[in-house]
Amino acid sequence: MIDNPNQVEQLVGRLREALPIPAIASAPLLALLKERSPSLDLQPLCRVLRVDYAGDEGGIVCQLVFASEDGREVFFASITHLTFDRRLPLAREIATYQKHRIKHIRRGTLPRAPAEYR
Repeated sequence: MIDNPNQVEQLVGRLREALPIPAIASAPLLALLKERSPSLDLQPLCRVLRVDYAGDEGGIVCQLVFASEDGREVFFASITHLTFDRRLPLAREIATYQKHRIKHIRRGTLPRAPAEYR
């Protein structure tokens, strides 16, 4: 199990209350989106319009809107592919979640599940 279900539920709730949230898409995410939609001139600055939890495998997923697109396409990305302004009230919580999730994904190991989940 990568995510702590209680912590994720609380974070998702706080994120939903704060929507829309400005963010910056990572270079690899932008490259992938441009590859799939070459006619769009997407810039890194975007806004998170919706937040959902895709389970332990998918993590927190965000619906994004870019200022340079016309709204005909819908973009979703993991919160781990976004950067947020450190001055945002939730920035520290988001960064902690991202760091924890990326660390465990890179290791290819899953932390041991708490006793109540075994």
